[in-house]
Amino acid sequence: MDKELYIIRHGETELNKKGIIQGRGIDSDLNDTGRAQGAAFYAMYKDVPFDKVYTSALKRTQQTVQGFIDAGLPWEKLPEIDELAWGECEGKHTSEKTVGAFKDITEKWQAGDYDAHFNGGESPNDVAIRLKDFISLMESRPAEKLVLVCMHGRALRLLLCLISNKPMSDMYDFPHQNTGLYKVSLTGDTFTITETNNTDHLK
Repeated sequence: MDKELYIIRHGETELNKKGIIQGRGIDSDLNDTGRAQGAAFYAMYKDVPFDKVYTSALKRTQQTVQGFIDAGLPWEKLPEIDELAWGECEGKHTSEKTVGAFKDITEKWQAGDYDAHFNGGESPNDVAIRLKDFISLMESRPAEKLVLVCMHGRALRLLLCLISNKPMSDMYDFPHQNTGLYKVSLTGDTFTITETNNTDHLK
């Protein structure tokens, strides 16, 4: 194994709790629950000798791993791992209308239409372009043997499809919770998912 990545979804925000759609265009803070989730993750994994911490450019990811940053670990923001932009749906409650719109677009994705998107938003193919840049970056930094990555639910699902050579229509095969942990090993140019949505730190 050349590299191991610990990849987590950010902690809960108040918009998560209220069922309001966030996406790339809304830079929300963690709520009290989200901060507690991040603190619990830090308490369990603070002694793991990470070489680097990566977050998206959105502050909810930074806030989730703030304990590691405050402990002095090198940290880099990467907009490549920002959440998918939901366009006109961002900031809206998950009403019957928006649930229906989500159902329509996710059915298109599951049918293989990876260019489908909401007005002003991104498609899976759009997000895949930047996620592939992130994958190439991880492969290009062999000195970083153990890496912590904090990102977002939909982008995480798409990333896991890409690294496991699955079609993006399989994104729903990857469950995720706030601060749920996926461990991924890199050997040569092969990524292997070794742990799935571990939430032991929340028990």
